[in-house]
Amino acid sequence: MSMKNKMTISDIYFAGRRVIARVDFNVPLDKDGNITDDNRIVGALPTIRYLVENDAKVILVSHLGRPKNGPEAKFSMKPAAERLAQLLGRPVMLAADVIGPDAKAKAAALKNGEILMLENVRFHKEEEKNDPAFAKELASMAELFVNDAFGTAHRAHASTAGLADYLPAVCGFLIKKELDIMGKALDNPERPFVAILGGAKVSDKISVIESLLDKVDTLIIGGGMAYTFLKAQGHNVGKSLCELDRLELANELLAKAAAKNVKFLLPLDNVVAKEFKADAEAFAVDSTEIPDDCMGLDIGPKTIELFSAAIKEAKTVIWNGPPGVFEFEKFANGTRKIAEALANSGAISIVGGGDSAAAVEQLGFADKITHISTGGGASLEFLEGKDLPGISCLTEIPSGSCDCSSCSGCH
Repeated sequence: MSMKNKMTISDIYFAGRRVIARVDFNVPLDKDGNITDDNRIVGALPTIRYLVENDAKVILVSHLGRPKNGPEAKFSMKPAAERLAQLLGRPVMLAADVIGPDAKAKAAALKNGEILMLENVRFHKEEEKNDPAFAKELASMAELFVNDAFGTAHRAHASTAGLADYLPAVCGFLIKKELDIMGKALDNPERPFVAILGGAKVSDKISVIESLLDKVDTLIIGGGMAYTFLKAQGHNVGKSLCELDRLELANELLAKAAAKNVKFLLPLDNVVAKEFKADAEAFAVDSTEIPDDCMGLDIGPKTIELFSAAIKEAKTVIWNGPPGVFEFEKFANGTRKIAEALANSGAISIVGGGDSAAAVEQLGFADKITHISTGGGASLEFLEGKDLPGISCLTEIPSGSCDCSSCSGCH
């Protein structure tokens, strides 16, 4: 999926027009409701600034958390609206509802360059059902739709895809950047091209592995899913996470890699413990010698050396999923060393959202990575080559030339 034939924010004339922009302000909050990481809000600033500078009347819509029973104060967009106002240095109004009288009155009264944030769109169950009547109500407040929420682009929700049924739809700068960088890495990578996959289960990553085997020179597997491959090769994995119903598939994937001449790197050694606990007694053993009463929780020193050497040779690296239980300090070393190797590699480095992105940020290597994706699930599905509903719904660039100064997908 590329942006080559989709309209972007740069193709539209905004002055004086109401624009509903889907952003991803699903930020983590502490128990007192303070934002602990505002990266997602910062990521949307270029698009919001562009709309304001081009005299649009800006209506922002986002979800936050997983509200179950309609409006709940702890899931209000208020902290996000306040942080956005601080970052922009201009007021951001907050509506008391999403499609109710307050939202509609405030949207109607907007002046050029003003910003209104709607309440949490997931206060309505219709959002996740992509209910057409709900999408139409949302759309009725605006004349144009800008989607800049890459983190939810893989979901066909009312505010990510449904709006495009009622309004001309274009993408913002964040989605454009995501697709340009990841698209080039997948379609035309500088080689050697290395992919590192971690995470718990092979079943979550089957299609990603299959898709990457057609593209990469080296595939590195860490995390819980490595033990399914090791078991498939006939090794004892003790109490490690292992999908016994996926052993045949693991062998098929190993055979496919061999047939395609892709190096398939698995851990040579592991840091193991008898219990899944932060303070469990830990020691390193070779992958062929995991004791029956132990489980692998991180990659060991030989593996770190093997994986780091492959990263050092690479010109393009994609990393999705940590190679160990990095939330436990004792089992974070593998993740730290992979992040370090990536930061020092000089390669084009792309970290696919979720846990790997959090690890890179926490460990202080973010500024040395070419691109950290803002969407865990979305970047995974993009790597699989799947259609992302929040992007496929965007207006196509017309094939004929256009001499209309206020182009909004009018033809």
